[in-house]
Amino acid sequence: MVLMESGAREVKGGGFGGLLLQGPRRLALALLDQLYPPACAACGTPIAEGVGLCSKCFAGLVPITAPLCPVLGLPFEVALGPDALSAEALADPPPFSRARAAVRYGEIAQALVTRLKYGDRIELAQFCARLMAGAGHDFWSARPLLVPVPLHPSRLRFRRYNQSYLLAKALGRQLGLDVDPFLVRRHKKTRSQIGLSGDGRARNVQGAFSAHPDALVRIRGRRVVLVDDVYTTGATAKAVTRVLLRSGASEVDVLTFARVVSGEEVPI
Repeated sequence: MVLMESGAREVKGGGFGGLLLQGPRRLALALLDQLYPPACAACGTPIAEGVGLCSKCFAGLVPITAPLCPVLGLPFEVALGPDALSAEALADPPPFSRARAAVRYGEIAQALVTRLKYGDRIELAQFCARLMAGAGHDFWSARPLLVPVPLHPSRLRFRRYNQSYLLAKALGRQLGLDVDPFLVRRHKKTRSQIGLSGDGRARNVQGAFSAHPDALVRIRGRRVVLVDDVYTTGATAKAVTRVLLRSGASEVDVLTFARVVSGEEVPI
């Protein structure tokens, strides 16, 4: 059984011959594009090519950029200096080193996450990962190991795939980084986090995760980037981070596609 995947460049080729070199799956996707023209993943408006958003919906994505809290990645209204921490980071320092997200969680981001997570739109992982790669640009020089937040086996059977793993896998391919989807497992079945308070979320995931028996060998003291779709209160990220640090990770960073920004009313 292959326990770790290594990122690799995709084969590139032009025209029909290039599609044949890339295999029958790519050829089938190209034929589907002819039968069902590409559409915006959020509103369904036809787009020129590929998987993504129309210009109007893309403008509705709000990127998270500097100035921001160097620990939690929360955006600041004004620059407060390179070492200035957010009130949240000062009040409750997280076990991870840094958290970053590509965009604020809002209407368009929610549509993308919902379609990826529940709508079988697994191709959206590539689009989201491209934005995430830019948001995590400070992480990549260390050549970290990418670890997706795991699902409980029963939930995985119901959904048939783990969206966090799809994001990590896409990042690994784009950046040439190793991905280990089995390093951490969710052995405790928990209720959905939707609607729970911050304290309720923390209690819900307490003791829910454990490391693979060979975690020390597989991590080998490397830096780890924990990958998930949305950062809400950070309860899940903190719980998994503690497991990774106990299992030999030198440091853990967190990267998500979207995050809920403090003070915003978002139903998640």
